[in-house]
This record gives sequence, structure tokens and C-alpha cells, in this order.
Amino acid sequence: MIISLTLSVNKIFRICRNIADSKAFNYAINLTIVFAGILIGIETYPSLVEKYDMTFDILENIILIIFILEIIIKILKEGKQPWKYFYDGWNVFDFTIVVAVFLPFGGSSVAVLRLLRLLRVLRLFKTLPKLQLLVNALMKTMASMGYVSLLLFLLFYIYAVAGVTFFNSNDPIHFKDLQTAMLSLFRVVTLEDCTDIMYINMYGCDQYGYDNLKDLCKNPNSSPLGAALFFVSFVLLGSMIILNLFVGVILTSMEEAKQSISSKINRD
Repeated sequence: MIISLTLSVNKIFRICRNIADSKAFNYAINLTIVFAGILIGIETYPSLVEKYDMTFDILENIILIIFILEIIIKILKEGKQPWKYFYDGWNVFDFTIVVAVFLPFGGSSVAVLRLLRLLRVLRLFKTLPKLQLLVNALMKTMASMGYVSLLLFLLFYIYAVAGVTFFNSNDPIHFKDLQTAMLSLFRVVTLEDCTDIMYINMYGCDQYGYDNLKDLCKNPNSSPLGAALFFVSFVLLGSMIILNLFVGVILTSMEEAKQSISSKINRD
């Protein structure tokens, strides 16, 4: 009796292992993830939700059942060591999302559940090699990104202090204080209407930019050469040099991620 039961359990473990490792199973899960993502997008249209509310509920329950079965199969795949399922961070992510659906969230439950369902789309990162490569590359860039971000912050800080010092009286909207100046410089570095801010300080607020805000333009002061040098140098340093460092770091990390994946495949 005990031997027969043991053989049956081992057979279940073996069947679950074969299912979990099969391409058909992984394709089915990927299609379910994509469908779930499309479904949550369609649910942003209130008219459709009101009209097909019951259909959406049925489809959502089917998707949830599929994900629960996936977790059960992958846990049983590990045989007599089911805790190994949680050794993989992506498995923990999958398990957390499914379990969280059953937790009460009070008055914000609809919004929270919608967000949790939306997070399922992130599971495609695990199943699609190219996306996984990009994620691994981004993870590898974190340390280097920190130093580049620090360099960029120092540049913003120096130019913000200088901007408040030189342009505060002429352009209080953009250089009223340090935090406002840093936000204005972020706008400049993205090249979003950066010439408008430059022209205000080149020609004075009484000549440019403050047409409907004359009461704020109390101390107009033009600085054609100084403002031009300030903004041109900031754009060159911030947009064209430092931001390119981010691109360089990402490209380097992508190459390292490719080599890491290739070496892992060769070992396997």
C-alpha cells in the first residue's frame, strides 16, 4: 500500500516535471500573460466593462485558475523539495501576485487588484530571452548609473546655484529658489522649450516671456552673453555629454549580459 502510494506520488512529480519543462506549457503561459495584459487594457473602457461585466469576470477567473495551476505544477515539479520553487526570484514574484489577489484591500481594492493584474505582464521578462537580456543589462548598470547620476546631480546643483544667483531677480518663475531652478534645468536638459528660458534671461523679462505676468517682472535685467554661455554650456554638458554616458553604460552592460548568458548556456 505504502509502496504503491509512493510510486503514485513519484509519478505525479514526474508528470509535473515533464509538463513544466515542455514548450507547449510555456507557450500557453505566455499567451495567457499576453491575454491578461490585453484584458486589463480593455477594462479601462467603462462602457465595455459595464456592457460585458460578467464576461470579464469569467475570463479573469479563468486566467487566475491557470496561474494557480502553473504554480502548483512548478511546485510539484521540485518533487520532495518543494521549497526549491522559491529559490527563483521570478517564481516568488509570480506567487506573490497570485496570493495578493486574494487579500482584502479595503476601499481601494479595485485599483489595487487592477494594478496586480497589470503586473502579470512583467512576467514576459522571464519567458522572452531578449527582454530578459535587457533586464539583466539594466540590473548590471545600477552601480555605474549611481555614479553617473551623482555626477549629473552635481552638475545640476552647481548650475542651479549659479542660476539663482544671476537670474533670480529677472526670472523669478524659473529661478526663484534652488529647487525651482533645478526643476527648470531639468526642463532645459530635456530640450523642452529651453530656448524660451534662455531668451527670458538674455533679453530681460520685460522684453520676452512675461507678457501676461508683468506683475512678476519687477527687476528686469538682460544678460545676452552671460545667459547664452550659461544655457549653452549646460545643455552641452548635461544633454550631450553626461546623458550619453548613460547610453554608454547601458551598452557596456548589455554586452556583459550577453557574455554572461552565453557562458551560462555553454556550461549547461
